[in-house]
Parts: sequence; structure tokens; C-alpha cells
Amino acid sequence: MTENSSNDFDDGTAPALQTTQVHLDGLFDVLAKHLYSTPVVAIRELIQNAHDSISRRRLEDPGFTEPGRIDVIADDAAQTLIIRDNGSGLTEQELHRFLATLGNGYTRQLRATGQEGSEELIGLFGLGFLSAFVVAEQVLVNTTSYQSTGEGWRYLSTDGRRYAVQPIPARPVGTEIHLAMRNDFNHLCSGGVLKKVLGRYCALLREPLWFDDECVNADPPPWRATQDGVVVHPAVLQRQRMAFATRMERHFEPICVIPIEPEGDSDARGLLWVQDGATYGTSDNRHLSVYVRGMLLDDEARDLIPVWAGFIGGVIESNALTPTASREDLQRDDAYTAVRAHLKSALIKGLASLAQEQAPAWSRLLTRHNEALLGAALCEDELFAMLQDAVRISTSQGDLPVRSLVRDGRIHLSLGQSGGFEDVLFRALQVPVARGDRYAVAGFLREYVRDRGVLLVEIGTATGNARMFRAADLPESEIAWLRTQLAWGELVVPARFVSPELPLIAVPDREAQLKARLEADDASKRMAGAALSLARAFTKRIDASVSARLYINLDNPAIQALLQSHREGRAVPAHAVALLRSFKVIMAPGGEELEGQPPLVDLLNDFNGAVAALCAPTTRN
Repeated sequence: MTENSSNDFDDGTAPALQTTQVHLDGLFDVLAKHLYSTPVVAIRELIQNAHDSISRRRLEDPGFTEPGRIDVIADDAAQTLIIRDNGSGLTEQELHRFLATLGNGYTRQLRATGQEGSEELIGLFGLGFLSAFVVAEQVLVNTTSYQSTGEGWRYLSTDGRRYAVQPIPARPVGTEIHLAMRNDFNHLCSGGVLKKVLGRYCALLREPLWFDDECVNADPPPWRATQDGVVVHPAVLQRQRMAFATRMERHFEPICVIPIEPEGDSDARGLLWVQDGATYGTSDNRHLSVYVRGMLLDDEARDLIPVWAGFIGGVIESNALTPTASREDLQRDDAYTAVRAHLKSALIKGLASLAQEQAPAWSRLLTRHNEALLGAALCEDELFAMLQDAVRISTSQGDLPVRSLVRDGRIHLSLGQSGGFEDVLFRALQVPVARGDRYAVAGFLREYVRDRGVLLVEIGTATGNARMFRAADLPESEIAWLRTQLAWGELVVPARFVSPELPLIAVPDREAQLKARLEADDASKRMAGAALSLARAFTKRIDASVSARLYINLDNPAIQALLQSHREGRAVPAHAVALLRSFKVIMAPGGEELEGQPPLVDLLNDFNGAVAALCAPTTRN
């Protein structure tokens, strides 16, 4: 509501504006206890403040020429933690104005000036110091400002709400924060825990950070060498990149690295790498650490990496990305969108470069992530063009490149699970059949045959079966007779097969099976409601009146002999019919028995009896 919005009131008067009251204790509790997801963030925020203090001193103190330094000192026995810097320090007025005032951050004001070097400042919201009270039961700050080197000041508080400031003897310019840790968080004083935290959060800080007589961030990231104009031999740079990726990757060994350089509207720099852990198409091991001005901001920014790249890890840094108030996540703004597009573009170009220039790494990548790359190719046209002849397809004859599947201008695709009738059919025909039940295979092949003049035969569908089994004419009376001799409820279809050696084969309708599964009462237990509705909308168009078809091969000698006997009115030997009926069942894999089919043991007895009859001595008159 604005001051002159009097029309919003029934009586037409403009009431006096009131001031919103702040319940400081309640607000403090929310900010101190609930703003940050983990107590580790408190350590990060205090080190960030120390880093900004050094950056500020470089901007404002012309006499400051010595190296910056941050020291972290832990005493596990005393449960104390000290963070010391040689930055700008604070005057008495600044202690009150900035350290003890929520939301009033000097670094934000200094960055707004646009001075050269101000882009190195990390702080933004003026809330970082508040995090100290998440982990500490008492916070003591000793400081001397470069503006008044002859005096020192001490800040002391036990809860952050109330504090005391008193003069102390002058100390070296800079600030020293003493934390008396709460019992719940004294593990942060452990050298092992703290070294791990500092090594992760502060790995890219530009100012040296020392802990336990070791500089935690002594090794700068490899992309800064090129950024700072240092000439590095390509082989040396590659080794540095791999070493950095190995150090930062927490779960897998990196296979190869893809450098990220600024592009378009994105200032992001860093490295992506391909993980060595074997993945399947549905695996998602994406992880990305984002550093803003050298400080780790988001350790799980996986959404910046394309969803198809489930085998990619990485580290980037950016000054353009904007943190949320907790500094544990990124705002989804234009800068975020630009970085996401940038990383996708760099990843696609990087994979293409690997294929052309690093054959061993490319071969290893294909071996580890073949299935995931199949799905990735369907998401990006550029990837499909690059991968179409490189990835391998799971088939009845093993994993093969796509070009090996083309036989007489056709690729054969099975939509059933491994072990279906398709295995038997294609073993008889001696051609490979692609496993359409494997991740992304069917979609990849449908895209592959487009505009190539190659026919995709999808066995198990009505269209695919029509291409595999050429329709043939036969009188209805003979079809009816074959039905009585050989079928158990299947629709008998006279046909001519590609291979005349195969007399007959029962083919379940895969689309009808899919429709039955989706329309079953318990389907809602297996699938999300929205996905189930979409799937049922698709299967609604499927004609499921025929659950299976029995294709009879009129080019097969056995079938020809059977029909000839019937046409000539001769009695058809019972053992001939028994053999064909048994053959049909033996050729069908387990789990696909037809309704009305006799038990397998009875059919095996028929088979044995037929063989015995054929072997019995004939009676001579």
C-alpha cells in the first residue's frame, strides 16, 4: 500500500503509516539457528570475512604490500578455534556498525563502488558473522584497524544479542576471532575434520590459508595459470588438470577432463571430468562444486550440468552467480541460466574434442558409459551426429556397432525382454536383433534409420511382424484345418518367412501385452499417476483383441508336406502333427505359454512318441 492509496479504505481517510516492529530475539533465532543447513558453514563464513578483510585492505591501504595471510588454529582439548587475518581490521565505530548490525555488510558497499579489485570481495548480505553463534557459546574478537594502528578493540558476546566493546593494547593490524565451541560442535576443533573442511571449502581462495603449518590452498586451480597469462606447456597443463580433478572428485577416478573457459554471457571457468565408475542409462552421478570468488558456495549444483550427463563431475568458479542469503545455494537468475547453457555447450564440444584428439580416453569413456551415451544422443542433435557410429547396441549376438545391425537394408529390433520368441527367431535366421528392452536402444535406432533408407523392423508389433512375415494366401478351409491341428487359441496367419527352414512360430503381441499391463488394477502401484495416464492414453489406440499369432511358413517343406496330405485326403500321420506342435512349444521360451497349451511334459511325451513311431520297424505284407 502506498501513502496516498486512501481509496483502499471505506471511509476515504488516509491513516497514519505505522512502523513494522522487529522482535529481535525471534529474528535472531531464525537467522542464527535456521539460516544455515550445517554448522560447517560457520567456519566458511568466518574465513570468508577474513578473506574480504584482506581484499579490503589491498583496496584502501596503499602501504599494504605484504602477502595476505589467514591462519586457523584449533585446540581440540580446550574446544576452541581461532581465525586470524592480516586484513584491514576494524575501528570501534566499525565494530558497532558492521560486526554488531545485522544485514549491514561493508563488503557489499565496497563492491558497489566498482573499484579495481573489488570483484574479489566475497561477502554480500552482512550475515556471515552471525553464523559464529551457531557453533560457539562465546565469541571474542580482537582487532586493530589500519586506520588507527595505535589502538586495539575487543568485542565479546555470548549470544549475539548483547555484546560489549572495550579498548585493548594495539596488536598487529588485522582481526583475530576466538570461538569457545559449544559441546555439540567441538568436533570442528578436531584437526582431521577441520583439515578436510578447509580443503574443500577454501581450495580456491586466492589469499593463503594456513592450518597446522600447512598452506591449505597452496596449489591454485589449473585454469588460473592460463587466466593469469602464465605460459604452461600443454602436456604439463593436462597433467595439472588431471591431478586437480583427481583431488576434487570424491567418488570416482576421472577418465579425462574438459576445460571450461568463459563463453558468451557466462564468466564460468573450471573443469568438468568424465567419471570412471561404470554407469547405466538411468544412473545419475552428476555433481558440481561451484565457487563464487574463490569460496565454495554450492557443493551439489548438479542442475547446472545437463540431465543426460549422469557420468560428469566438475568444479567451476564464477563471480556472476548470485548466492542465496545462506550462501549454500544459487539464485535461479539470468546468470544461472547463462552458466547452465555454457556448461552444456562446453561439454558437447569437449566430448567431440576427446573423440578426435584423445583416442584412449574416448575408448574408455565409450566402454564405461555406452548406455548413458545412447540416451544422451537422443537429447542433443550434435551428440547424435557424433555418437551414431561410435556407441554399441546390445543385440542377440552381443554388443555391436549400429552399422553391423544392417542386413539387406533392414535393422531388426525386439521390443520384448531377453529370452523372448525373438531370440529363437533370429537365431534361426542368423541375423542380429537389437534388444529394445535396453535403455534408449529403441529410440536411438528409430532416430538412426531416419533419412538413411534403412528399414527398422520392430518384431512383436503388428507393423514389424507384417514386414518380417510376408502375408500369403490360403483358403479359409485350410486355415481352419491348420488351426485345429497346430493352434491353441492363436490367430493362424499363413506367411512366407525370410528363412524357409523355420516351419512356424508363435508370436505374442507385445503391444497387447503392454496394454494389459498398463490397464491392470495394480498398475497404479508401479507407476506414477501422471505417467500412467499418459501411457494409457497411448495404449487406448492399440487393438488387443489378438494376444498372439501363429505364423505358418508356406515355404517350409514340412508345412508343404502337411498341407499336401490334407489336400489329397490322406490321413495325416499323428506323429507329424505331434512333432510340429512340440516344436512350436520348444521354440517358445519359458514364461510365454499360451492359454490352452498342454503342459510341457505332455508335449515332450508326444515328441518322444513321434520319434519312436518313426523309428519303429515297418510291417511287410
